Amino acid sequence: MSKFKQMSVFANIIEAGSISAAADKLNVSKSVVSQHLKALELELGVTLLKRTTRRQALTATGELFYIQCKELNNIATTAWDTVKTQQAEPTGNIKITAPNALMETLITPVIANLMNQYPKLTPELVSADLHIDFLDHNIDLAIRVGPSKDSALKQKRIGSFTDRLCIKTGVIKSPKQLESKILNATPYIANTWQGLNIDHTFKNKHGELLHFSTQARCLANSFHSCLSLIKAGAGMGLVPDFYLNLVKPSLEVINPDYSLSSKSIYALTPYTHNMPISVKICIDEITKHLNKLTT
Repeated sequence: MSKFKQMSVFANIIEAGSISAAADKLNVSKSVVSQHLKALELELGVTLLKRTTRRQALTATGELFYIQCKELNNIATTAWDTVKTQQAEPTGNIKITAPNALMETLITPVIANLMNQYPKLTPELVSADLHIDFLDHNIDLAIRVGPSKDSALKQKRIGSFTDRLCIKTGVIKSPKQLESKILNATPYIANTWQGLNIDHTFKNKHGELLHFSTQARCLANSFHSCLSLIKAGAGMGLVPDFYLNLVKPSLEVINPDYSLSSKSIYALTPYTHNMPISVKICIDEITKHLNKLTT
C-alpha cells in the first residue's frame, strides 16, 4: 500500500473530523479508511489519533505528522488542478514542425490567431522539408504530406492539395512551346525529397494523360530555395496550388489544363490518447484554414 496514499487519507480524516466523514468525502467505505489509518500507524510505530466512539484527537506526534500530510495533499491538489486547467484552455509550450511551404501559408496564420486568442500559449515552429524525429526534437505536432509508416504516431488526414509545374512568367511565348520546348528543354529544379530522377504523370479533365520524365538539374533542400531559383528563371519546378496566389504574377503554370494527382496532408502527433487541448485546437484550426486555402 502506498505510504503517500495513507498520508493523504490521514489528512482527510483530520480535516473531515471523523473516519466516517472522510469515507464519505473520499467516496470509499469506512472500513477502507480505517485500514489505511491502522496500516499507517503500524508502519510508523506510533499512535497518531486518539479516538472514542464520538470524538477524535491528534497525539503530539500526530499533530506534527498532519502538518506534513496536509502539505502533501495541497501539492497534489495544486498539481491536479494545474493539469486540469491546461486541458480547459491552451497553455504552455507546443512544438510544431511542417514543410516550408505549409509553414508559411498554412501554419503561421493559424498560430498567429491562436496566440492572440490564448495569451498563455507559447508555440515553437520548426520548418523542415525533410522529416525530423519526434522524440529527438520533442515534437508535439507535425503537418506532413502523405501518411507516415510510424505506427507509434497518431495521424489524421486533414485535407489535400495539388502540385503545379511552374516556370517564370514570360518564358512561355505561345501554347505551342508548352510540351516541345518548355518540358523538354527547361532545367528542372527539384527539392531534395524528390531526388534526381523526375517522373510525372499529368491528367486533364477529359482523362487524357501526359507523361514526363527528366533529370533534375539542381537540388535544393528547402521549398523556398527551389522557389527562388524558379522565380529567378533557373528552371521549372513544383509549386503547391494553394501557394500560387502568393507568387503570382511572377510564376505561371506549365500546361494549365493538366495537373498532377492530389496529395493528402496529415496531422501527426505522439499522443495516441488524451491529446493535449493545445494540440487538438491547433489541428482543428489548421484543418479549417487548409480547407479555405484549397476550396
